[in-house]
Amino acid sequence: MQLSHEHEELQRTLKRFIDDEINPHVDEWEAAEIFPAHELFKKLGSLGLLGLTKPEAYGGSALDYSYAVVMAETLGHVACGGIPMAIGVQTDMCTPALARFGSDELKREFLAPAIAGDQVGCIGVSEPGAGSDVASIKSHARKDGDDYVISGQKMWITNSLQADWMCMLVNTGDGPAHKNKSLVMVPMDSKGIEKAKKIRKIGMNASDTGLIYFDEVRVPQHYRIGAEGQGFIYQMMQFQEERLWAAANAIQGLSNCIEWTVEWAQQRKLFGAQLADQQWVQFKLAELKTEVECLRALTYRACDLYVAGNDVTELASMAKLKAGRLLRAVPDGCLQFWGGMGYTLENKVSRMYRDGRLGSIGGGADEVMMGIIAKIMGIAKRPLPQ
Repeated sequence: MQLSHEHEELQRTLKRFIDDEINPHVDEWEAAEIFPAHELFKKLGSLGLLGLTKPEAYGGSALDYSYAVVMAETLGHVACGGIPMAIGVQTDMCTPALARFGSDELKREFLAPAIAGDQVGCIGVSEPGAGSDVASIKSHARKDGDDYVISGQKMWITNSLQADWMCMLVNTGDGPAHKNKSLVMVPMDSKGIEKAKKIRKIGMNASDTGLIYFDEVRVPQHYRIGAEGQGFIYQMMQFQEERLWAAANAIQGLSNCIEWTVEWAQQRKLFGAQLADQQWVQFKLAELKTEVECLRALTYRACDLYVAGNDVTELASMAKLKAGRLLRAVPDGCLQFWGGMGYTLENKVSRMYRDGRLGSIGGGADEVMMGIIAKIMGIAKRPLPQ
């Protein structure tokens, strides 16, 4: 992926916004375990940053997916993981299917306000008994006249405590698990929705994560995205973009973590010499940087193929797998060189250590990524969830 002048302008604009509007407040928002999503998203929307790849008719810029990758990578400059994740949910997780398959009416009611930053969205897939195994979700919708009546639960839902709407994967039939689901737009102020619990986490603290109950929630059937029973397929397509976004978002933060540690190692004295003079330290940091550049190359290649119209399920899964592994290995390796300073809450490497652990779980666990890759390779003995 070759960066153009327009890509670089996007990087500069977003980096200035991060420096001025996000990073000065990160410590406060981390301590509060929530950030003002509506306020921040409105500012991002006013800059045109929430609809880079979305249709112009609804306020987007209609750019190719390389711009989403550049934005995701640049968000790695944010001094925590939770806020970039929340932004990524809005731009690349709860809106792709809506933009691709939603009716004009749905896109005007939900997509256009999301692009403008007037509304906050969330994606409702995971449930208490169904995380990476998407096919096993239990929430269901029955038809009553022109409406769906939805009951069930959604858990681990990013943005859900502040969201105006949820793009919800729900069973709308009794057929095979891969053919009985639909994506339905559900306003979060609907009667019967209970925001039951704010889930506290070991990292990603500034991002609100909720357990949501649905008790006979009534929404019009025309709030369904695309064809009934195609929700699983649409969600798998959304996962391609979600996983590419996750891989791209990891690159800059991992690079920063290594740079911070190099600077620290050049200052810290150990047995009369700089820590950076130790060959083990040099080799370890060199190895970690090489791994990050491998992730960059893999992600950029997947992006190029995706922009060209190819299915990149395998490469996106590989990139997501690699990113999750590095989000564990790089902060862990770097933290060791910080010694006791690395074990303090306020240390930026320790924050990445906590935040990055989600990378191997959210959006499909490492084991699911490996299952998808093995299936595409033709060596899986049985069908595996995607």
